[in-house]
Amino acid sequence: MIYLDNSATTKPYPEVLETYRKVSEQYFANPSSLHSLGGKSEALLAQSRQQASSLIGVDPKEVIFTSGGTEGNNLAIKGAAFAYRNRGKHLITTDVEHASAHNAFHQLEELGFEVTYLPVDREGRVSFQDFQEAFRKDTILVSIMHVNNEVGTIQPVNQIGDFLKQYPTTVFHVDHVQGFTKVPLSLAKSGIDLCTISGHKIHGPKGTGLLYVRQGTMLSPLFSGGGQEAGHRSGTENLPGICAMVRAMRMTREKEEEGIAHLMQLRDRLFSGLSAIQDAVIHTPREGASPHIVNVSFRGIKSEVLVHALEKKSIYVSTKSACSSKDNGASTVLLGMGIPEDEAGQAIRISMAYENTMDELATFLDVLRQTVNDLKIVMR
Repeated sequence: MIYLDNSATTKPYPEVLETYRKVSEQYFANPSSLHSLGGKSEALLAQSRQQASSLIGVDPKEVIFTSGGTEGNNLAIKGAAFAYRNRGKHLITTDVEHASAHNAFHQLEELGFEVTYLPVDREGRVSFQDFQEAFRKDTILVSIMHVNNEVGTIQPVNQIGDFLKQYPTTVFHVDHVQGFTKVPLSLAKSGIDLCTISGHKIHGPKGTGLLYVRQGTMLSPLFSGGGQEAGHRSGTENLPGICAMVRAMRMTREKEEEGIAHLMQLRDRLFSGLSAIQDAVIHTPREGASPHIVNVSFRGIKSEVLVHALEKKSIYVSTKSACSSKDNGASTVLLGMGIPEDEAGQAIRISMAYENTMDELATFLDVLRQTVNDLKIVMR
């Protein structure tokens, strides 16, 4: 099996699964309970928060544990919009956000907020000038993803964050789900107030994540309940999942420098191999993109057909975001980049992890070339 759908989810590290099992067995008590077992769970939760904060370079009080990227984005976007609605109702985002963010903004529009959706260029990147022109005195929230989940384009979040340092009444949220451990980002220096990270994108368990909330940033909670996570996120904490995710964060961080260099080598090989296949159109920019995602179309072959043909040969890639892959129609990200609809409907996403090898890529490219040729013959 060759697994190249790591942007959808990653395989958990064995050590991470062992941590989950151990904590489930030995620290099963509710961290909010007053007895000694609850106290041990509470101490482990505090230790995990400390470790997570050190891994992303922030204060432990700024780490809120969530169930993943979707909850993190919704809590950041809706929570900030509701908390600061007395200051204004103008929000800024992009045309190419993940569905969890994009749909949250649509809901806010229905509630009376005004949203500016920044367009992107042919490489999937927003213009800083467009952002500046869209910014207003009553803009209370800016939400921009760091790395696009379908094409890998890196957005100018550092430049936007530097600009927003002049406007402390505007909250800046960054969806860092695809960028974390793939494209370095300093939360302390970037001017970011809210940042979303997901556990299952870095070999942690599904249903885990965290939201960085800069001290002093207000959020209106989405859940009513016991006031866990400093009142931001009620509900009994998923302690086994949290501990397992933090272990995945630590293990991935330890591999990060060599891992990113390895991914860049893999991507270079992938670019050269794909470019040699007839009728291949690569949508991911060669520069200014994450090293782990490559999006490509093969003219005349629908993406679903190619994905299933490769699956029969034990090779796994995807079409678009896993959350949207079963929706009919072409990728809204590619359409937003100005890609023709028929070409956008022929795109597949290849996404790698540190564990993928050069031999796997060589095999993948050989099988892909033959599969594309075979499908063209069938479709004539």
